[in-house]
Amino acid sequence: MLTISENAAEVIKVVLAGGDSAPGSGLRIAPAGDGLQAAIAAEPEADDEVVEGSGVRVFLEPQAAAALGDKVLDAQRDDNGELSLAVRD
Repeated sequence: MLTISENAAEVIKVVLAGGDSAPGSGLRIAPAGDGLQAAIAAEPEADDEVVEGSGVRVFLEPQAAAALGDKVLDAQRDDNGELSLAVRD
């Protein structure tokens, strides 16, 4: 099952707060093109896997859940100092 790092949880909290998300909202990860895309979701889809950790919820579409099953969702700073989510082994 996907693990959510403390750093990733903090980024997700900021994203959800900035989007005026309702309680129970989370970050939904689903396939998009050749990769994965994350977006704010009010609730999981019926077949989503729900991962909770450090006070946040992540909803994984079934294909995303299979791809991320043994990974860690983390956060990293880019060259401009901006935080973004990253997937690690």
